[in-house]
Amino acid sequence: MHPSSSSAPELSDLMLQRQHKFAEYLKRGGARYPNDARPNATTVELAQRYAAADKEALIATATPLYTLGGRIMALRLFGKLLFAQLQDGAGSLQISLSVDGSGPEVFALFNDCIDLGDWVAVTGRMGRTNKGELTLLVETFTLLAKCHHPLPDKWHGLEDVEARYRQRYLDMFVNPDVQQVFVTRSRMVSAIRRFLDEHGFLEVETPILQLQAGGATARPFHTHHNALDLPLNLRIAPELFLKRLLVGGMTRVYELSRNFRNEGISTKHNPEFTMLEWYMAYATREDVMQLMEEMLRHVVTQLNGHAQLAYGEHMIDFGKPFARMTMRESLLTLAGFTEADLATVDTLAAAAKQKRVELPDPITSYGELFQHCFETLVEGQLIQPTYILDYPIETSPLVRQHPNQPGWTQRAELYIAGREHGEFYSELNDPDDQRARFEAQRKKASQGDAEAMPFDDDFLHALELGMPPAGGIGLGIDRLAMLMTNQPSIRDVILFPLLRPKATQA
Repeated sequence: MHPSSSSAPELSDLMLQRQHKFAEYLKRGGARYPNDARPNATTVELAQRYAAADKEALIATATPLYTLGGRIMALRLFGKLLFAQLQDGAGSLQISLSVDGSGPEVFALFNDCIDLGDWVAVTGRMGRTNKGELTLLVETFTLLAKCHHPLPDKWHGLEDVEARYRQRYLDMFVNPDVQQVFVTRSRMVSAIRRFLDEHGFLEVETPILQLQAGGATARPFHTHHNALDLPLNLRIAPELFLKRLLVGGMTRVYELSRNFRNEGISTKHNPEFTMLEWYMAYATREDVMQLMEEMLRHVVTQLNGHAQLAYGEHMIDFGKPFARMTMRESLLTLAGFTEADLATVDTLAAAAKQKRVELPDPITSYGELFQHCFETLVEGQLIQPTYILDYPIETSPLVRQHPNQPGWTQRAELYIAGREHGEFYSELNDPDDQRARFEAQRKKASQGDAEAMPFDDDFLHALELGMPPAGGIGLGIDRLAMLMTNQPSIRDVILFPLLRPKATQA
């Protein structure tokens, strides 16, 4: 059926063989890319329906005719008997054709013309082999789409990581577990939506093309609108537009937004990513933290049936109350700093240098250095869900100041498995304070900071009309999907991650 030789044929020869088989199929009366197949079952449905039926029962009481559609993912020929594995969107099932059962013409057509990877529709009745394996006994079949390229060696494990990302369509059907990752991600997002809808939130959509890319400190992507001759930016965050909706009278809003940041690519970062942001009028940082804790516990339970989640070598427990500590407490207890070390920017820099922290150059502020030390020394230690509270004002331009601690804000971040997953704010709604923060960001931009937040006059005008006190959150959906599916890289949970173009030969 599949000729072998001591030396593997060139790829072009293998493709020519497949094209020849396709031409032969058409020559024998087969239709070219038909669209009249109507499967009436899935592989999983049939496996469940006949799980308890033995071979004799299936022979004695013939099952209905079933039609399945899917890819051929294994082929084995034993003289006048042929076995194949059919993979559809639900799972896979063994099928078989025989000269006696399918007829010599159907058997020969399949044997001569079908390759691994071909899409087929097969119709037959259920049975079991002599070894007891549940099998669809094929009576007729139709070739729906020819696979013109040979599948990778060891089709059950495409191992070239870059090839997997570049050809996700191939990755998904040669590595069946990959598709399950994205099924789980979809179920996770659906569970989030249901939770927020049930808690009185309204899902909204805000602009992706923006005159000013605000709401975060990040370098934007620039584009241009030709008809208006207008420079525009891709959104880096939806925050400032969602807050405008609070000004307009909406009290609970959320958006699952596609954001774009012109930054590096790593296992934790992709320039195009998905965020959940929500804003609640009359709420504080503590309110949104508590609601987030309830939501994550709900989502994990919906996906797993319980509140524990395996990630790498760790078992993450969402059933317990999340730990809480201030950033200062974390540096004292987990990084080994003393109160004297944290006294000034100079003492902090000296202590950090002793701990082999690579210091930013230049050191622009005490607050930025303080947070840099936390991210370098503490972040990776936070395995169980932990809220870190009270961030420096220099790194929190949209957050309400802490009433009793000048220079610090009512901001928190959630860390799980050594990564930051979300931010939580008591939102700043004082237009004078916000104006001063924007001025500080404008100064940083004038000094060459490409990630500084732009001065947004329209947002200030909205605040001057009055925004109610509110709490808000930003949650990274891609990182949460990594956690929920036990994946080490963000590229493993993004269907088509950004990659450098593949080098071409001249």
